[in-house]
Amino acid sequence: MNRFMVEKKNIRLTKLVKEFNVSIDRILSFLHEIGYKDINPNSKISYNIYDKLLEKFEPEKKAKMSAQMLAKQNELKKAEQIISEKEKTSKLETKEIDLSNSLAKDKLVENNVTETKFKKDHPQDKENKDESSNIIKATAPKLRGVKYTGEKIDLNLVSKHKPVASSNSDNNENKKKRKRIIKFDNSIHKKRKKDLETQEINPEEAQKKVRETLAKLQASGKKSSVKNRKEKRQAHREAIEIESQKKKDTEKVIKITEYATATELASMMDVDINEIIKSCMTLGLMISMNQRLDKDTIQIVTEDFGYAVEFVNVKVLNEFEDDQDKIEDLQERSPIVTIMGHVDHGKTSLMDYIRKTNVIAGESGGITQHIGAYEVTTDNDKKITFLDTPGHEAFTAMRARGAKVTDIVVVVIAADDRIMPQTNEAISHAKAAGVPIIFALNKIDIETADPEKIKGQLAEINMLVEDWGGKYQSQDLSAKTGNGVKELLEKILLESEMLELRANKNRNAKGTVIEASLDKGKGYISTLLVQKGMLKIGDYTLAGSYSGKIKAMMNERGDSIHSAGPSSPVLVLGLDGAPTAGDEFYVLNNEQEAKKIAAKRMQLQREQNTRTQKHITLDEIGRRIAVGDFQELNIIIKGDVDGSIEALSDSMERLSTEEIKINIIQKSVGQISESDVMLAKASEAVIVGFQVRPSLKARKLAEKEQIDIRLYSVIYKAIDEVKLAMQGLLSPEIEERIVANIEIRETFKISKIGTIAGCMVLDGKINRKNKVRLIRDGVVAYSGILSSLKRFKDDVSEVRQGFECGMSIENYNDIKVGDIIEAFEDVQVERNLK
Repeated sequence: MNRFMVEKKNIRLTKLVKEFNVSIDRILSFLHEIGYKDINPNSKISYNIYDKLLEKFEPEKKAKMSAQMLAKQNELKKAEQIISEKEKTSKLETKEIDLSNSLAKDKLVENNVTETKFKKDHPQDKENKDESSNIIKATAPKLRGVKYTGEKIDLNLVSKHKPVASSNSDNNENKKKRKRIIKFDNSIHKKRKKDLETQEINPEEAQKKVRETLAKLQASGKKSSVKNRKEKRQAHREAIEIESQKKKDTEKVIKITEYATATELASMMDVDINEIIKSCMTLGLMISMNQRLDKDTIQIVTEDFGYAVEFVNVKVLNEFEDDQDKIEDLQERSPIVTIMGHVDHGKTSLMDYIRKTNVIAGESGGITQHIGAYEVTTDNDKKITFLDTPGHEAFTAMRARGAKVTDIVVVVIAADDRIMPQTNEAISHAKAAGVPIIFALNKIDIETADPEKIKGQLAEINMLVEDWGGKYQSQDLSAKTGNGVKELLEKILLESEMLELRANKNRNAKGTVIEASLDKGKGYISTLLVQKGMLKIGDYTLAGSYSGKIKAMMNERGDSIHSAGPSSPVLVLGLDGAPTAGDEFYVLNNEQEAKKIAAKRMQLQREQNTRTQKHITLDEIGRRIAVGDFQELNIIIKGDVDGSIEALSDSMERLSTEEIKINIIQKSVGQISESDVMLAKASEAVIVGFQVRPSLKARKLAEKEQIDIRLYSVIYKAIDEVKLAMQGLLSPEIEERIVANIEIRETFKISKIGTIAGCMVLDGKINRKNKVRLIRDGVVAYSGILSSLKRFKDDVSEVRQGFECGMSIENYNDIKVGDIIEAFEDVQVERNLK
């Protein structure tokens, strides 16, 4: 029987090709027809899908397997009935066995006594023993026929002999001994009965007995058929092997990172490296022993050797313990608040007003354009850290990161507008992060403002505010006049008190990267938000794939500081690269340890970036031919901060279609350099600069090599221009346009020329180069081209409406009076991106 049918476990689709002896395309087409659209050749299928494939491609085999399964089910039912009946009568059988053993012992004692008496009375009938072999040889003569003695049997002697024997003293002694033995045996029987009642049943022994019983039942079918008994024994052995294999499968689990080398995989599975290479060759992969394998390949190879694989994420490769803080070490910290909302709803105005009223910052306060995080102090000396996230849909990832590191979310909604898509998106991010939400209804100073309408719209999406009997706080305010801003800050502090925010200051710092940029004079500047511990100058810091020793620290106003505690945003110098916004940073005690982990992460990231680039394959070439004119647009993105680069690249990649694909060759912070121009030349790419400029040498090199460099300061303009460039790459659509309708009023047959139609142009204008259709009774009878177009005897290039003409259709003479000729031409129409 098929092992997959017995186990009913998932199996990879490619392994069924050999079993069904059909191509993988035929299997996939069948599955797509019955509704399984998301299955590919490497997908695992369930038993139900396998059963459908078996019914489609091997109906006879399915019928046979169904009969076998039905027979086995009947046998198992019979076995269960017999076992249950045996269990009911087990106690009774035990009693009968013990009683029969006791009676057997009594009989044995009686026989021994009788034998002893017989030997005393008849010494001549003793048996001779062979001492060498201990074989007892009988000496009694053989009896042949009936021997007549002529004597008569006296019955009186027989009756007298019996009481004499019973009255013998020796016999009485033996009789008493027999009674004592009987009493002794009864006590043993009672003791054994008690032990059997108190004895517990071992599950393993019970399972073993069940298997033995099943084996006997299976073997007791057709005793005359040796083949049938052999098949049943084989099926029994297969069932035992499947059980043992299941136990082994649960024990064989490999924990490994993605892109591990073939040598590492072989050592973890304890197999020869050549076996790994052979397994990959069956998949069509020619690998070396030091080559790294991707996730799918590792999973397929491990399954071939009977192992299960569990992939370890790159981020968990910290190789250091993050100690848990003790409760007595925790201290109160200030809240981290994220400002979210739609474009032009007043987020920036609200932030500007809060900064201006901040006593510590003063009039010179303010933030750098891309810091995105700052700290303010209220009138009652309470600190609040704000994260400002852009509102455009291109910054979805940035807003998601803000919701992950925040404690409270303030959603700004314009009271004179309505709830927009980005507003719903901000609410979704906050709910996913599980943080409290406060609604700030801005622009109440405008005459058309209607805060109650906004509260009603919030109620429609199950976000009831406190004024409407809900649980969410809201505040009507004006960022322009400052009305309600103070009350908003008080509600933020009230919410933070309810959260009981606490952190340990006396430990190594840990937090999140908010932004990263490259300054020409200072180097890489990273904006970090400390969440635990105290960050100090001189700390060895690991942030994503980069590490370094902190050389300088500044607050959001550019003032130098020496330390930063929990909930504090800080700008640091000293990292050897620009980490990705959203990465976690850690402070380690050892610089070598930080560099080692950063190098490993960088290696894995480089390997991942290399392998995620899609190379051209035969299947891809076939797909492009089927689509038609396939185009690619390679882009290199350079920007001032990592967050803007990420938003720009995500937006451009989403512009890709089936016919035009956007490839982001490289994205990094800093000015456009000569190496970027050389990379653009090699990959035929366009350089997009966001808030950066090329160096003088890079500009001259780009002019020499004719490399297109586009510079932008607004992200929407960059996206729109790339979209227009993609439309220019699209091949135009060909549309058909009808230019004239002509009626045939007379026909002329000319030898060696064919049939000539005398026509009248009803509308439009027919040209000699136009294509024509012959329509008869509303049905297209023929499509072709004109072989001649004349007015009277002269050849003409066109004939307008209301004029008569003569024409002939190339290779077609079945023309009748009353037919309509439709003239049309193909027109190229510019296409737009879908």
